[in-house]
Amino acid sequence: MAALNLPQNGQANTRRTKKAPLGVDLTAMVDLAFLLITFFMLTTSLAKMRAMDVVKPVDGVASPWPESRTMTILLGKHNQVVHYMGSPNRAEMRSSELSSIKGEILAYKRQIAATHADEIGKRMLVIIKPTDGSIYQNLVDILDEMQINGVSTYAISDQPVLDEEAIFMKKRGI
Repeated sequence: MAALNLPQNGQANTRRTKKAPLGVDLTAMVDLAFLLITFFMLTTSLAKMRAMDVVKPVDGVASPWPESRTMTILLGKHNQVVHYMGSPNRAEMRSSELSSIKGEILAYKRQIAATHADEIGKRMLVIIKPTDGSIYQNLVDILDEMQINGVSTYAISDQPVLDEEAIFMKKRGI
């Protein structure tokens, strides 16, 4: 049996022995954290770049689109746009904010669909003309509007602004 160590005076020793402080070894936890971080970095895919296909027409080939189905959008300065249907010398040009062009696109699209009984081969064509005063973000925004509004045929024109268009834009300060 165990023996009690009693001091000479006959009373038990009530002092506690000092215990060493506990130490937690976190080496394994750090290794596991780095393994998990490495695993997730290697197995997840980063955000993929999204690109939009833009096809430029061949020079010298006449457009098969009649003026009655062609909408032209001129990108101006200060997020202003000028838009019209048909030929610039016979059309009623209108200016508006880039943020409100959606309604105009949809109105022209409905007008063409009603006129041509929504035939597949007779859809609206949009010609986008950036001007010297426009910024790249305006071009991106108008291309997004084409996708949002379901305009399947549109073109970015690098032709200079016509005289009628320049006169209208100058009058409006665009």
